[in-house]
Amino acid sequence: MTTSKNNDGYIRPKDIDNRSTFGQRLVWRIEAFAWDWLYWNPFRTVSPERASDIGAWLFKVVGPMLSQHKTVINNLKLAFPEKSPDEIKNLAIEAWDNSGRIAGELPHMDKILSRDYDYVEIVHGERLKDIFESKKGAVMVSGHFANWEVIAGIVGREIPSCVLTYRILNNPHIDYRVNKLRQGYGASILTPKGLGTREMMRALLEGRAVALMNDQKFNEGLAVPFFGHDAMTAQGPTRMAYKYDVPIIAVSAYRTGPAKFKLTVHPPVEKSESNSEKENIFQTVSKITKFMEDRIREHPSQWFWQHRRWPKSAWKNI
Repeated sequence: MTTSKNNDGYIRPKDIDNRSTFGQRLVWRIEAFAWDWLYWNPFRTVSPERASDIGAWLFKVVGPMLSQHKTVINNLKLAFPEKSPDEIKNLAIEAWDNSGRIAGELPHMDKILSRDYDYVEIVHGERLKDIFESKKGAVMVSGHFANWEVIAGIVGREIPSCVLTYRILNNPHIDYRVNKLRQGYGASILTPKGLGTREMMRALLEGRAVALMNDQKFNEGLAVPFFGHDAMTAQGPTRMAYKYDVPIIAVSAYRTGPAKFKLTVHPPVEKSESNSEKENIFQTVSKITKFMEDRIREHPSQWFWQHRRWPKSAWKNI
């Protein structure tokens, strides 16, 4: 897969755009116009707190009308079989509330992540400083908690040399806008998910940290328990930690109010060392996945339930 790279560090696979038709490119332009004038600029005119509230209201109205709502409901039923239908329904609405807040807060990430304001409380932030100053590298893992842009922003801000992965958006105009936003608030070294393996390996060889989300479905991964059901989970972060002999540091966050968060840098995940390489990898990936589950259970409405985390076969008995 070939890529293009601008002078400002923006990387994008060429094949996504080369396959596009004239009609698709026109739609992309219209979407970018709507992004700027119906979403971004209007939300920038209000405070971060107000933007968060507006986004929450909008998504709570629209979310249940979307096809993704069925995914949310089924995921919640699978994860919390002990909850009543009304409890599941309320959790689903709260999940849309959180997603809407993320959308409302995105245009204000520069302010939310600024040291001049108190939007983010950091617990054990010294651990990030220690990683940066050690020059030994680390594999940072997190999940789609609360507003995950906050997690990426704080890690990138406190560890400027850290390589962070991100998911490419189909629309190149919006993808570029979001990429520049992230670079502006601290995530200055970004590599597209699935394309940045070499860059991450180079970073670890040079004693720099890398950061990845490790809570979403990965079809080529390992089937490990997640809320009591096997879920395909990426083993790449764990394999890199073993290969380069660096710690695995988990980071989590939860929402304390509109545009306000508490972020925690946890102690290193204990890597299994007493079995075969295959078993060590499985056990360590399982530990990371258990960490994700525990954080989700603490604040269940603040995870990204719209993603189909489990295979369809897991839904048959709910």
